[in-house]
Amino acid sequence: MYDFDSTDARWRTSSRSGANGNCVEVADNGAIVAVRDSKDRSGPVLAFRPIAWASFAASLKNGMPSA
Repeated sequence: MYDFDSTDARWRTSSRSGANGNCVEVADNGAIVAVRDSKDRSGPVLAFRPIAWASFAASLKNGMPSA
């Protein structure tokens, strides 16, 4: 379990997100990268180590298929 205090988090949405609201928001504090559903901002937050998030983002950029 990772600690992430979202009180002062600066959440951002991808510039590729459409107007349909089907997107996620990401915030990081240097030690943790947090992800949440933009439609449920008070809902659960997924937390990742930065290296895991970077690997995931790189696989998307490289067009690797998801599992």
